[in-house]
Amino acid sequence: MPQIKEQESSHLDELTEQIYTVIVHNDDHNSFEYVIECLMRYCGHEAQQAEQCTYLIHFRGKSDVKRGDKPKMEKIYNKLKSCGLTTTMEEL
Repeated sequence: MPQIKEQESSHLDELTEQIYTVIVHNDDHNSFEYVIECLMRYCGHEAQQAEQCTYLIHFRGKSDVKRGDKPKMEKIYNKLKSCGLTTTMEEL
């Protein structure tokens, strides 16, 4: 019986784990091609997905580009930030 409780507890921890999103904001100094390249390299996007995100960033002013757990999103956030992209990270 204790095994079931441990499994339930572990499963509940997974369900309550917070999800974070990395958001890229529009700016006047990075080209479409550069943003697409960064999204492909650091977010793992395919070319079409990176291009679509880049259009959303341009026309809407921002777009969430990746969601996941905090440690992974912090790595992506830091990489995109170090590339000169205007980036934020939020808890969902």
